[in-house]
Amino acid sequence: MAADDLGRDAVAAPSGAATALAFSGVTVSYGAHAPVLHDVSLEVPAGSVVALLGANGAGKSTTVRAATGLLAHHRGRIVSGTVSLFGEDVTNLSANERVRRGMAQALEGRRIFTQLTVDDNLRAGAITRRWDKSLRDDIEHVYERFPELATRRSSKGGVLSGGQQQMLAIGRALIAKPKLLVLDEPSLGLAPQLVNRIFEVIADIKREGVTVLLIEQNVAMALAGADYGYVIETGRVVLSGPAAELANNESVKAAYLGGHAA
Repeated sequence: MAADDLGRDAVAAPSGAATALAFSGVTVSYGAHAPVLHDVSLEVPAGSVVALLGANGAGKSTTVRAATGLLAHHRGRIVSGTVSLFGEDVTNLSANERVRRGMAQALEGRRIFTQLTVDDNLRAGAITRRWDKSLRDDIEHVYERFPELATRRSSKGGVLSGGQQQMLAIGRALIAKPKLLVLDEPSLGLAPQLVNRIFEVIADIKREGVTVLLIEQNVAMALAGADYGYVIETGRVVLSGPAAELANNESVKAAYLGGHAA
């Protein structure tokens, strides 16, 4: 799908709400190679769910790394442009500093600690917090949200099912009390019933006031659960708009939805 098929330059997200995350003209390279992300601008309004859509290799993972501060771990760097978190320029801040400023991420592939228990995995999400009653309450809230984990508190993460591991990854990210949660391919490899469950949880998280940046290949589900979306291709944002409009865009339907609206 070419950019010309989708439309002209992407438009900014609605500016009625405060902005949780903003890219302004961000270009990213790895090592001495040519840029893989080109002049990307996007906004994630506070209190919304924003979906970042695209095929494998489109640039979604690089966009996530630029947002979360993990580019350096992959020999990447921002060549130009800025990344802002709740109005503060965080372009040159580490991932840890961004967590302290309210961002958390559930990584693609879950990345839980397989040799640690479920309980210890959740405690690991509290790296920026003190061990006190509020933290214990938040851990119990994760177990209330995911009853499947409550019965496996002492089980090692590696013996959990794929769906349970994804629940644990999301729960661990929520323990950091984020204002912005980045969910990277949360439905990957899950059965349809579990995918529905994960998207119900995303809706709950939004209702609790947490902003969500959702990176997904399941375009139909992502657009059904998002407020706004960006389509990225070959490192460029080629289309953006309200999720309902993208779901009914003929080019999006042809490329990602099998010719049918979500």
